[in-house]
Amino acid sequence: MSTPSASSALTPSPDLPLVVVGAGPIGLAAAAQAQSRGLPTVVLEAGDSAGASVRAWGHVRLFSPWRELIDPVAEELLAATGWTSPDPDGYPTGVEWVEQYLAPLAAALEATDEVEIRYGQRVVGVARYGRDRLVAADREQLPFTIHTQAPAGARTRLNSASLVDASGTWTHQNWLGGDGYPAAGENEHAERITYGIPDFTDPAVATRYAGKRVAVAGAGASAQNVLVGLGALAKEQLETRVIWLVRRPGTDDAFGGGDNDQLEQRGALGSSAKRAVTDGAVTVVTSFRTSDVELSEDGRLRLTSFADLGAGDAPSADGKVVDGVDEVIVVTGFRPDHSWLSQVQLDLDGELDAPTQLAGEIHPAWHSCGSVSPHGADRLRQPEPGLYLAGMKSYGRAPSFLAMTGFEQVRSIVAEIAGDQEAADRVELVLPDTGVCGGSGLFDGAPADGGCCGTSAEPELITIGAPAGTSVAQVGPSEETGAVAGGCGPSCG
Repeated sequence: MSTPSASSALTPSPDLPLVVVGAGPIGLAAAAQAQSRGLPTVVLEAGDSAGASVRAWGHVRLFSPWRELIDPVAEELLAATGWTSPDPDGYPTGVEWVEQYLAPLAAALEATDEVEIRYGQRVVGVARYGRDRLVAADREQLPFTIHTQAPAGARTRLNSASLVDASGTWTHQNWLGGDGYPAAGENEHAERITYGIPDFTDPAVATRYAGKRVAVAGAGASAQNVLVGLGALAKEQLETRVIWLVRRPGTDDAFGGGDNDQLEQRGALGSSAKRAVTDGAVTVVTSFRTSDVELSEDGRLRLTSFADLGAGDAPSADGKVVDGVDEVIVVTGFRPDHSWLSQVQLDLDGELDAPTQLAGEIHPAWHSCGSVSPHGADRLRQPEPGLYLAGMKSYGRAPSFLAMTGFEQVRSIVAEIAGDQEAADRVELVLPDTGVCGGSGLFDGAPADGGCCGTSAEPELITIGAPAGTSVAQVGPSEETGAVAGGCGPSCG
């Protein structure tokens, strides 16, 4: 594989603009940086408005305050329009972030001579002009051809000098299945499975879950939000029961840094989730990696886990079983979609699907969002000259992305595209100490000893807060042995 060059041989121009994929927080920040440097820029957004993915989780409150959610260059552009900045110490919901910042920023960008935003344009392919990936000669001398598709299906092409992929990961949520694919029966019972954080303040949503037995799969901040919401619902509807399915062998590190978390609201969320588990009717089933979803004779769902295997053991059907489930909420994280980049040269980590040069800095086994080293274009550029991954897309499958990380990423990237290498290399970023690793340590193995990832623990079944004599879940033969909210989140593209 060729070594990435510092930048494309092409400079953005009106005929060959810089193209940014995604009109989310990081995509619009990239456009603002480009506008400030006079670079002709086209932003392609699949949704019908700026921040469409953020609006999809608009009821969720972010961990980061407003002062960390506004790009500095974008703020300068907005200030010139008479825009009033929100309280810097306030914590917005997703919809507030869109309405008070992203929508006004998009309007301000469109009012400039340099930036055009095209909505309803989903990018479905990228290639060098007239070349597939196998043609290596002089690729850097040719523009990109961006293939887009409108909602009605019509396809168009746009040529560009450089490309910043800030499309995020929101539209590619992970499955319930523990091996990365849909569990057997997951699609067949989709009407009883929800992906993401439900809005429990919506009466219709609350009615759906009230008095039910709800399985929650996932162990990150999104799962904590769900536990808090269901815990509040259980106090109003006492029959409500929660079965928390965790792939890890323990939950000691699942609630974050608490009072030691410098992301104050994330620490508060972790503490609230822990109280919800302690005070509510919650059963925690650890080392549960869903393999099957079946309909029982009583009309409820039965979830089965892959069996725990030792080295060299043959696959077994003796996995844990959770019966009596009415609804399932899946909050197991997100993954990037690189399918439309199949005709350009990428250098991605085989585990995280993140740029190889960045992967070691963001791996959730030993990094939280506050321990990531400063990085910019040098870690994000791809072997295809002029192509960069930014925002949550650049983190691949890793969680705990912060908006201010993305703002610094695109500042450096756009500087390099503009030919200002000194500014591109001058990356300065200080992030809050989260007090906990963002991932699961050794994942299905025991958590790492010491460090920020907690201490080792044996696989266990923990029942917390269930009234005496109440069966919340039934665990099968293996009982004896045993991943939005955020500074940005998965849609920060």
